[in-house]
Amino acid sequence: MQKRLNMVLFGPPGAGKGTQSEKIIERYNLTHISTGDLFRKHLGEGTALGLEAQRYMDNGKLVPDEVVIGMVDDKISATTDSNGFIFDGFPRTVPQAEALDKLLTSAGQSISVMISLEVPEEELKQRLRNRAKVSGRADDQDDEKIQTRIEEYRAKTLPVAAYYKTQGKLVMINGVGSIEDIFAGIRQVLDPLNQLA
Repeated sequence: MQKRLNMVLFGPPGAGKGTQSEKIIERYNLTHISTGDLFRKHLGEGTALGLEAQRYMDNGKLVPDEVVIGMVDDKISATTDSNGFIFDGFPRTVPQAEALDKLLTSAGQSISVMISLEVPEEELKQRLRNRAKVSGRADDQDDEKIQTRIEEYRAKTLPVAAYYKTQGKLVMINGVGSIEDIFAGIRQVLDPLNQLA
Protein backbone atom coordinates (compact mmCIF):
# COMPACT_ATOMS: atom_id res chain seq x y z
CA MET A 1 0.00 0.00 0.00
CA GLN A 2 1.24 3.47 -0.88
CA LYS A 3 2.34 5.61 2.07
CA ARG A 4 -0.21 8.28 2.86
CA LEU A 5 0.15 11.76 4.29
CA ASN A 6 -1.50 11.39 7.70
CA MET A 7 -1.59 14.38 10.00
CA VAL A 8 -3.02 15.49 13.31
CA LEU A 9 -4.20 19.11 13.46
CA PHE A 10 -3.96 20.41 16.97
CA GLY A 11 -4.78 23.60 18.82
CA PRO A 12 -7.02 25.05 21.52
CA PRO A 13 -10.62 26.18 20.90
CA GLY A 14 -10.51 29.24 18.63
CA ALA A 15 -7.09 28.45 17.14
CA GLY A 16 -8.53 28.30 13.61
CA LYS A 17 -8.37 24.54 13.06
CA GLY A 18 -11.63 24.45 11.08
CA THR A 19 -10.52 27.15 8.67
CA GLN A 20 -7.07 25.65 8.09
CA SER A 21 -8.27 22.05 7.84
CA GLU A 22 -10.54 23.01 4.91
CA LYS A 23 -7.56 24.50 3.07
CA ILE A 24 -5.34 21.50 3.88
CA ILE A 25 -7.98 18.99 2.71
CA GLU A 26 -8.42 20.85 -0.58
CA ARG A 27 -4.69 21.22 -1.35
CA TYR A 28 -3.54 17.74 -0.35
CA ASN A 29 -6.64 15.62 -1.08
CA LEU A 30 -6.89 14.38 2.50
CA THR A 31 -9.90 12.77 4.14
CA HIS A 32 -11.15 14.62 7.21
CA ILE A 33 -11.62 12.43 10.27
CA SER A 34 -13.51 14.14 13.06
CA THR A 35 -14.82 12.03 15.91
CA GLY A 36 -17.92 14.24 16.10
CA ASP A 37 -18.78 13.38 12.48
CA LEU A 38 -18.06 9.69 13.07
CA PHE A 39 -20.35 9.62 16.12
CA ARG A 40 -23.17 11.26 14.16
CA LYS A 41 -22.74 8.80 11.27
CA HIS A 42 -22.71 5.65 13.44
CA LEU A 43 -25.53 6.83 15.71
CA GLY A 44 -27.59 7.91 12.69
CA GLU A 45 -27.08 4.59 10.88
CA GLY A 46 -27.60 2.52 14.02
CA THR A 47 -24.39 0.52 13.48
CA ALA A 48 -23.08 -1.88 16.14
CA LEU A 49 -20.46 0.71 17.15
CA GLY A 50 -23.11 3.44 17.19
CA LEU A 51 -25.40 1.40 19.44
CA GLU A 52 -22.51 0.65 21.78
CA ALA A 53 -21.58 4.34 21.95
CA GLN A 54 -25.23 5.21 22.59
CA ARG A 55 -25.32 2.86 25.59
CA TYR A 56 -22.47 4.74 27.27
CA MET A 57 -23.87 8.15 26.38
CA ASP A 58 -27.33 7.25 27.70
CA ASN A 59 -25.70 6.47 31.05
CA GLY A 60 -23.83 9.79 31.01
CA LYS A 61 -20.49 8.05 30.52
CA LEU A 62 -17.65 8.82 28.13
CA VAL A 63 -17.48 6.52 25.13
CA PRO A 64 -14.44 4.26 25.68
CA ASP A 65 -11.37 4.56 23.45
CA GLU A 66 -11.86 1.15 21.84
CA VAL A 67 -15.27 2.19 20.48
CA VAL A 68 -13.88 5.49 19.15
CA ILE A 69 -10.90 3.68 17.61
CA GLY A 70 -13.31 1.17 16.05
CA MET A 71 -15.08 4.05 14.30
CA VAL A 72 -11.76 5.51 13.12
CA ASP A 73 -10.66 2.07 11.86
CA ASP A 74 -13.95 1.70 9.98
CA LYS A 75 -13.46 5.09 8.27
CA ILE A 76 -9.83 4.37 7.30
CA SER A 77 -10.72 0.93 5.90
CA ALA A 78 -13.59 2.38 3.85
CA THR A 79 -11.46 5.17 2.32
CA THR A 80 -9.49 4.10 -0.73
CA ASP A 81 -9.21 7.18 -2.94
CA SER A 82 -7.50 9.57 -0.56
CA ASN A 83 -3.94 10.84 -0.29
CA GLY A 84 -4.14 10.48 3.50
CA PHE A 85 -6.04 11.62 6.57
CA ILE A 86 -6.33 14.73 8.68
CA PHE A 87 -7.31 13.91 12.26
CA ASP A 88 -9.20 16.74 13.90
CA GLY A 89 -10.11 16.69 17.60
CA PHE A 90 -8.56 13.24 17.85
CA PRO A 91 -6.52 11.81 19.48
CA ARG A 92 -7.43 13.73 22.64
CA THR A 93 -5.48 11.56 25.08
CA VAL A 94 -2.18 9.66 25.04
CA PRO A 95 -3.93 6.23 25.13
CA GLN A 96 -5.91 7.31 22.03
CA ALA A 97 -2.66 8.38 20.32
CA GLU A 98 -1.07 5.02 21.14
CA ALA A 99 -4.13 3.15 19.85
CA LEU A 100 -4.11 5.24 16.65
CA ASP A 101 -0.41 4.44 16.11
CA LYS A 102 -1.13 0.74 16.51
CA LEU A 103 -4.08 0.92 14.11
CA LEU A 104 -2.08 2.78 11.44
CA THR A 105 0.95 0.48 11.83
CA SER A 106 -1.27 -2.55 11.20
CA ALA A 107 -2.33 -0.87 7.92
CA GLY A 108 1.29 -0.11 6.98
CA GLN A 109 0.79 3.59 7.74
CA SER A 110 1.86 6.10 10.39
CA ILE A 111 1.25 9.67 11.49
CA SER A 112 3.47 11.88 9.32
CA VAL A 113 3.23 15.03 11.43
CA MET A 114 1.26 16.80 14.14
CA ILE A 115 0.76 20.49 13.45
CA SER A 116 -0.09 22.59 16.48
CA LEU A 117 -1.55 26.06 15.93
CA GLU A 118 -0.11 28.31 18.63
CA VAL A 119 -2.30 31.25 19.69
CA PRO A 120 -1.96 33.35 22.89
CA GLU A 121 -4.80 32.87 25.39
CA GLU A 122 -6.13 36.45 25.19
CA GLU A 123 -6.35 36.20 21.40
CA LEU A 124 -8.24 32.88 21.71
CA LYS A 125 -10.78 34.42 24.08
CA GLN A 126 -11.31 37.38 21.75
CA ARG A 127 -11.79 35.09 18.73
CA LEU A 128 -14.31 32.92 20.57
CA ARG A 129 -16.27 35.98 21.70
CA ASN A 130 -16.32 37.26 18.10
CA ARG A 131 -17.34 33.84 16.81
CA ALA A 132 -20.24 33.78 19.30
CA LYS A 133 -21.65 36.95 17.72
CA VAL A 134 -21.81 35.17 14.37
CA SER A 135 -22.56 31.56 15.37
CA GLY A 136 -24.55 32.10 18.53
CA ARG A 137 -22.73 29.16 20.12
CA ALA A 138 -23.50 29.27 23.83
CA ASP A 139 -20.09 27.91 24.88
CA ASP A 140 -18.36 30.78 23.01
CA GLN A 141 -20.30 33.53 24.80
CA ASP A 142 -19.51 32.88 28.43
CA ASP A 143 -16.02 33.85 29.62
CA GLU A 144 -16.11 31.21 32.34
CA LYS A 145 -16.98 28.46 29.84
CA ILE A 146 -14.28 29.68 27.47
CA GLN A 147 -11.72 29.53 30.29
CA THR A 148 -12.88 26.01 31.24
CA ARG A 149 -12.54 24.81 27.64
CA ILE A 150 -9.01 26.23 27.34
CA GLU A 151 -7.99 24.67 30.68
CA GLU A 152 -9.56 21.34 29.71
CA TYR A 153 -7.61 21.41 26.45
CA ARG A 154 -4.35 22.14 28.32
CA ALA A 155 -4.86 19.42 30.90
CA LYS A 156 -5.99 16.60 28.61
CA THR A 157 -4.63 17.27 25.17
CA LEU A 158 -1.25 18.92 25.73
CA PRO A 159 0.22 15.54 26.82
CA VAL A 160 -0.69 14.31 23.32
CA ALA A 161 1.58 17.02 21.86
CA ALA A 162 4.38 15.80 24.14
CA TYR A 163 3.75 12.23 22.92
CA TYR A 164 4.27 13.23 19.26
CA LYS A 165 7.19 15.48 20.22
CA THR A 166 9.09 12.45 21.54
CA GLN A 167 8.55 10.88 18.09
CA GLY A 168 9.94 14.02 16.43
CA LYS A 169 6.59 14.68 14.75
CA LEU A 170 5.37 17.84 16.50
CA VAL A 171 5.62 21.10 14.52
CA MET A 172 4.35 24.34 16.06
CA ILE A 173 2.95 26.97 13.70
CA ASN A 174 2.15 30.56 14.63
CA GLY A 175 -1.65 30.68 14.54
CA VAL A 176 -1.82 34.50 14.57
CA GLY A 177 -1.94 36.45 11.30
CA SER A 178 -3.92 36.27 8.09
CA ILE A 179 -5.45 32.94 7.08
CA GLU A 180 -3.11 32.86 4.07
CA ASP A 181 0.02 33.56 6.15
CA ILE A 182 -0.83 30.78 8.59
CA PHE A 183 -1.55 28.40 5.70
CA ALA A 184 1.79 29.30 4.09
CA GLY A 185 3.48 28.16 7.31
CA ILE A 186 1.54 24.88 7.20
CA ARG A 187 2.44 24.35 3.53
CA GLN A 188 6.14 24.66 4.34
CA VAL A 189 5.72 21.65 6.62
CA LEU A 190 3.36 19.57 4.47
CA ASP A 191 4.74 20.11 0.95
CA PRO A 192 7.98 18.14 1.56
CA LEU A 193 6.05 15.36 3.39
CA ASN A 194 3.52 15.17 0.57
CA GLN A 195 6.30 14.44 -1.93
CA LEU A 196 7.40 11.50 0.22
CA ALA A 197 3.85 10.15 0.49
